[in-house]
Amino acid sequence: MWMEETIGTKVNDERSQELINTGASRIATACPFCYVMIDDGVKAQGFEEDEIKVADISIHLIEALEATEAQRQSDPDNQENAVNTD
Repeated sequence: MWMEETIGTKVNDERSQELINTGASRIATACPFCYVMIDDGVKAQGFEEDEIKVADISIHLIEALEATEAQRQSDPDNQENAVNTD
């Protein structure tokens, strides 16, 4: 499907290693090609999805919103999470 590099380090391995070195547990991408490239690179480094999650930025956003909503529903008395109806 794509042309493979034959000299030096593969681009996806190099970029993935740079991202892993940041210590991030989540990596967001914005295009399908970047997702495949980075996901393959992270897996090639031996990381599973529960260690470093690579996904489209919209997936990370949805998960963050769902986690916030679940937290809000589990602690309705928390004023920090209260919705102002004024």
